[in-house]
Amino acid sequence: MSANLLVELFVEELPPKALKKLGESFAAVLADSLKAQGLAGADAAVTAFASPRRLGVHVQGVSPKAADKAVQQKLMPVAVALTADGQATPALLKKLAAVGAGPEVVPQLKRLPDGKAEALFWDSIQPGATLAQGLQKALDETLAKLPIPKVMTYQLADGWTDVKFVRPAHGLIALHGAEVVPVQSLGLSSGRVTQGHRFEAAQAAVSINSADSYAAQLREQGAVIASFAERRAEIARQLKGAADALSLTPIADDALLDEVTALVERPNVLTCAFEPEFLAVPQECLILTMKANQKYFPLLDAAGKLTRHFLVVSNIAPADASAVTGGNERVVRPRLADAKFFFDQDRKKKLEDRLPGLAKVVYHGKLGSQGERTARVQAIAHAIVQQLSMATLPYTVEADDEFKVLDSKVKQASLLAKCDLLTDMVGEFPELQGIMGGYYARHEGLRDGVAIAIEDHYKPRFAGDALPRNHTGTVVALADKLETLVGLFGIGQLPTGDKDPFALRRHALGVIRILVEKNLPLELPALIDAAVPAFGELITNPRDALLTFFADRLAVSLRDQGYSAQEVDAVLALAPTRLGEVPKRLEAVRAFAALAEAASLAAANKRVGNILKKVEGELPTEVKPELLTEAAEQALAKAIADVQPQADSLFEQHDYTGSLKALAALRGPVDTFFEDVMVNAEDPALRANRLALLGRLHAAMNRVADLSRLA
Repeated sequence: MSANLLVELFVEELPPKALKKLGESFAAVLADSLKAQGLAGADAAVTAFASPRRLGVHVQGVSPKAADKAVQQKLMPVAVALTADGQATPALLKKLAAVGAGPEVVPQLKRLPDGKAEALFWDSIQPGATLAQGLQKALDETLAKLPIPKVMTYQLADGWTDVKFVRPAHGLIALHGAEVVPVQSLGLSSGRVTQGHRFEAAQAAVSINSADSYAAQLREQGAVIASFAERRAEIARQLKGAADALSLTPIADDALLDEVTALVERPNVLTCAFEPEFLAVPQECLILTMKANQKYFPLLDAAGKLTRHFLVVSNIAPADASAVTGGNERVVRPRLADAKFFFDQDRKKKLEDRLPGLAKVVYHGKLGSQGERTARVQAIAHAIVQQLSMATLPYTVEADDEFKVLDSKVKQASLLAKCDLLTDMVGEFPELQGIMGGYYARHEGLRDGVAIAIEDHYKPRFAGDALPRNHTGTVVALADKLETLVGLFGIGQLPTGDKDPFALRRHALGVIRILVEKNLPLELPALIDAAVPAFGELITNPRDALLTFFADRLAVSLRDQGYSAQEVDAVLALAPTRLGEVPKRLEAVRAFAALAEAASLAAANKRVGNILKKVEGELPTEVKPELLTEAAEQALAKAIADVQPQADSLFEQHDYTGSLKALAALRGPVDTFFEDVMVNAEDPALRANRLALLGRLHAAMNRVADLSRLA
């Protein structure tokens, strides 16, 4: 009779940053194995449990024994298995013995086609696994597949046997309903007893009555919320309640919430505070040290500014929590004092005075120091300003003497952008690079546009991050990312598979986002060409490889945004150099595809493309009206002459949707042309004229996108 199954592995404190994945993997792999063995239904509900000291899973509707199943097994070719008079050969008898059968089954064997010959097959009934057998197999598979960040070796109680696991294991529960399933793992035999909370449990050992009572018994007798998801939700609820009581907001950080959930079994949120004098330090520094070092939740006011209050998630709930709050306030004070000391010391030395030190910091063995890199970024940024100033599309900046002022700001910002790498604060907290440079630039009285650019030049740092806020920051950010990409591609340091140690995919997506979302009048090939000379003889020109890399990243990004593979393929097939145009082209393709004429025109466009590809030699370009002998080709030539000027005019105005919609008028003439006209006429002059007409049609239809990709 089927019943619910519970498995729990009780261990010493698991690594908190890995706990969520460990818990998910433990539950999923074990349940999948049971389902694959026929012990649980494919739709059986699975509940994962994961706390600092346990991994567990609850699976509904598990059978005590899997159903028997018919199995057909190929043995060997008939020519090898049987003699000329149909007797079993020694090879067949040996094979049968290997699969657990004897000579008596030879008459039952089936001769079935197997490729060009025949083979012998044996039909048998495979007994279903018992739950004890199946669970043992599932448990072994589960532990072997756990995503353990670092394996630990420890000894069992006998003092001789070594075990390798993420942490020493001390208990194993396996309950089918209320019955213990006999399995073994990590030197442990299954039972029904686990341990509750170290300090808060009503009783140290908790004997679990049944699989279904596990979570409730742990909560009531063991003071443990076993479910990771429930514990996380409880912490979030308490954080909000404590913050609301002060009319403040806890900082949003899912990774921190996951980590704290993995540190406690019975969460209790407490409110603490630090001295107001520390608020003179940039709030990013205080927030980072509280989150990274202490796992605290800083509290922000309505304007998003840090306050002196913070929240602590404790693993105990004493009647008088003053000792806990006092201890946490005492522990955080030296951290904040260190941050204040670093900030005060760093401001005693100007960013510019740190420039010589960059020459002593190695950037890359083949690309030199950070000082040399700074010079390259500055040169590339200057080239970008020049391209903006000469762009055919207007690009407006915020000063009267536009590009001279922008170039001056860009020169200063790119020169000082990396100087904060040598400060004590960034040395302690590398995550603050750029941010601290902006603070120190403002302290020195540098122009706000320059300070913002220094702060923003790493943006976007991750998916969904904000873009640089001003023109100077935009240029320096582009230059910084292009220097990284061109330099590393130029020395052959390309990403491979899932390995990307220099985050080149992220840098490429940053360039793409800046060019697209700010709609900059810059062409990607020209940007790469402008960056290459800054490296001199250090690299080989990576232009082609980089353009391919950018195209791949752009295609992935666009598909992630919801565009279909066909739409993306149609637009990128033309390799547009101005990425800012790509979204408009995609929207135009989507609007065109919705037209009734789209399918027919796309199919015709594909046919035209295939015809033109087969033309040997140079494609004729001149359409001679006197050689348009058929009414259908005359009508098509007239339709192209009528439609093309309108479509081209709209294209030049960057109205790509209107340009494609104008082509809808060609559907009728194009369909009639292919029905009535033989393109490859015997007369060479007629054939050349018709190919020229199709060439003109193809050019008219494929300015916005390759419409054949929609066929």
